[in-house]
Amino acid sequence: MEDWHGGKVQRVCPNILHLMQGQLYDIEGRTFFSIGGATSHDVEDGILDQNAPDFRTRYLHLLLEGRRRFRIIGKSWWPEELPSDGEYAAALDTLERAGWKADYVLTHCAPTSIARQMNRHYQPDALTDFLEIVEQRLEFVCWLLGHYHANRAIDKKHILLYEDIVQLTE
Repeated sequence: MEDWHGGKVQRVCPNILHLMQGQLYDIEGRTFFSIGGATSHDVEDGILDQNAPDFRTRYLHLLLEGRRRFRIIGKSWWPEELPSDGEYAAALDTLERAGWKADYVLTHCAPTSIARQMNRHYQPDALTDFLEIVEQRLEFVCWLLGHYHANRAIDKKHILLYEDIVQLTE
């Protein structure tokens, strides 16, 4: 882990950085608050454990039935998909120190209210509810998020990105 533009990062390779949970970065005079994670929304067929005695049977059964909405622990799903209590606390501390102001918010999933705008049947979780608190308190210019596999402006302050690239303006 290293310091980078006022926050902590892990360098994946020279030009790819992993922004750490709940950090605030100052890049070219703009501030970016980041917190990642999301509840997997494509696990209707289960989360399989490769170490379970019935793993192979369950896996093959799902494949034969044409059911592909499952994940495998340690391969395509991890229990750490949501931030820890310590990461939520660090994020709140970061926002307090910043006076609850940031230019941009970078997340994977959306605050509960925004997720419900996209899908009225959305079921909130600890992270989306945490992000809802951030949404209500933080003064920000734009919130950039992914997770929902689409590209569109949700409203004037929230942009859903999947494959698009957007230019940030003043």
